[in-house]
Amino acid sequence: MCTVTYIGQDNKQFVLTSNRDVHATRSPKTLSKKAHLIFGEDVLAGGTWMAASDKGKVVCLLNGAFENHLIKPLYRMSRGVMVLQYFDYENSMDFIHQFDFQNIEPFTMILIDTSSMIELRWNGYDKIYSHLNLNGNYIWSSSTLYTYATQQERAVWFKQWLQAHPDPNWKDIWDFHENGGKKDAWNGFIMNRNGKVQTVSTTSIERKDHTLSVRYFDRISPHYSEAAFVVSS
Repeated sequence: MCTVTYIGQDNKQFVLTSNRDVHATRSPKTLSKKAHLIFGEDVLAGGTWMAASDKGKVVCLLNGAFENHLIKPLYRMSRGVMVLQYFDYENSMDFIHQFDFQNIEPFTMILIDTSSMIELRWNGYDKIYSHLNLNGNYIWSSSTLYTYATQQERAVWFKQWLQAHPDPNWKDIWDFHENGGKKDAWNGFIMNRNGKVQTVSTTSIERKDHTLSVRYFDRISPHYSEAAFVVSS
């Protein structure tokens, strides 16, 4: 899990999209809207891989940091629960500096608040973060599922697609997540590795003016749902 793209637009507008690759039993059928958050709730762990708040904060999780890792028998907290705790902090840098990442399984997180976008990687020992351009375009592929060579190949697909779609809207990006690259059951954007791990859903979070729209398609049911916030900043 997962494949994630970010398309930046003017005036802090953007579209963040994730294809979630996990076991089919972990796919929620619809979005959850609780308190000031919208997210897809993981059926087993109770956390999430992607969420948005009415304050304009957005977070997306990928399993693994830079390379595949050995899984320990027990961790302090699920990564999905950690994602929800991000919203307890004033901003992304407070989360990075104050949250205790010890004994959390390695991950990559994309953290977006009203003034910044940060890529945070935790390899089990060190946290490595970098500030990204809110107007930029990015793609990530989970290191637990995709080799470095496959990640680079997917980056080429993304670059070629952007050349053909220089000003994409959310529907164009959604189509890329469904039909981009090459059809490959093992490494394609829509994948299925003999039913053990497969693309169970697509989630899109779009910020346009003062609205955050979350669109979710559960590919197992199948079922489509959406929700939105008018953000306060």
